[in-house]
Amino acid sequence: MDLKAHIRGIPDFPKPGILFYDISTLLRHGPAWNEAVRRMADIVAAKKPDVLAGIESRGFLLAAPIAHALGIGFIMLRKPRKLPGAVLGLSYALEYGEDRIEMQADAVEKGSRVVILDDLLATGGTLGAGINLLQQAGADVVGAVTLIELTFLGGRSRIHAPFESLLSYDE
Repeated sequence: MDLKAHIRGIPDFPKPGILFYDISTLLRHGPAWNEAVRRMADIVAAKKPDVLAGIESRGFLLAAPIAHALGIGFIMLRKPRKLPGAVLGLSYALEYGEDRIEMQADAVEKGSRVVILDDLLATGGTLGAGINLLQQAGADVVGAVTLIELTFLGGRSRIHAPFESLLSYDE
């Protein structure tokens, strides 16, 4: 199945000059969504993780069903002030400013094998920060997986873990 046929490009979103790769069209097509999750689960399973980490919010849509399919746990990496209890956080630079990502301080055991998932790798800032945060918490990040990689933005160079994407766009 051609999964790219189920992803729509929306020009000038969220700002002029940006082509947004909208996965909502993939999500609402049951057979395509099922195929995408199955293929990503195969990639993730090969890394033998103990737990999956998903980045808010579209990363949750991938990590949760894959963790369920593999019978392992799922942890959330979220925007600031969204998680209860003690949190660990990391601020990072984006191409248009700064952001922060947090996780619960007790979300991952030291030495746990973690695969981190998100919907898209663009410049690598968010995924790279997620990897760094997990490593600071003592996790062994054995992989990073995305549904889409925008290869022309060079984000892979900021990912310091084995990286794979299901789909790639060269421009």
